[in-house]
Amino acid sequence: MTSHRSRNHAEHIERNLIACAPWAKERTYLFEWLCAAEFHWFFVQGLDAIRNEFIVPGVSSLLNGIEASLRVTIEHLQSQEKAPPEPSPYKVLSNNLLVRAQEMGMPIGLLAFPGEENYDEKLKSQKPNRVDVEVVRLRNNICHGNISEFINTELGPENSFFTPMSLANIADQLLAVSFDWAKGLGEYRREHGLLHYDESKKPNENPG
Repeated sequence: MTSHRSRNHAEHIERNLIACAPWAKERTYLFEWLCAAEFHWFFVQGLDAIRNEFIVPGVSSLLNGIEASLRVTIEHLQSQEKAPPEPSPYKVLSNNLLVRAQEMGMPIGLLAFPGEENYDEKLKSQKPNRVDVEVVRLRNNICHGNISEFINTELGPENSFFTPMSLANIADQLLAVSFDWAKGLGEYRREHGLLHYDESKKPNENPG
């Protein structure tokens, strides 16, 4: 069996293109709008995982992608460097980070979940009454292994259970948010000269 380490990058890309052909348009949409390997692979492989019903790692990857896209873009703008800078290890996904991105003109309203009508109110909340917006709350829970809210207790505490399908609804919502965010952030990065491809080419408008 060929190990992952023995394959070169081209072979890896080719194998993925073939394996992920059924949702190729969605992958291309993410690649073209985000166009930054520092974070677009989190979105693409999150999509791949969810489409293959590996829902737990898929959801985690999308949440990490959202966090990375914010941190990298903020640091890139602040440093004014052409090469992607190393984000601060202390500025992780939080209400404060989203507010900072908002102050820089990023369309962070696109990260609101369906039905999250109090999104702006949550962003403005302060300690001791701070309430995290949903994308921050999910990231803090799921990416740290806390899935207690998704445990099924319908048959009683002694028969409670969790399966990856318990996250299926969240995965669908997160994918929709991620597609909207990819386009919105991609437009923002294009306007600020942060894209790594021919700017004369306009990405597709629809991921499907």
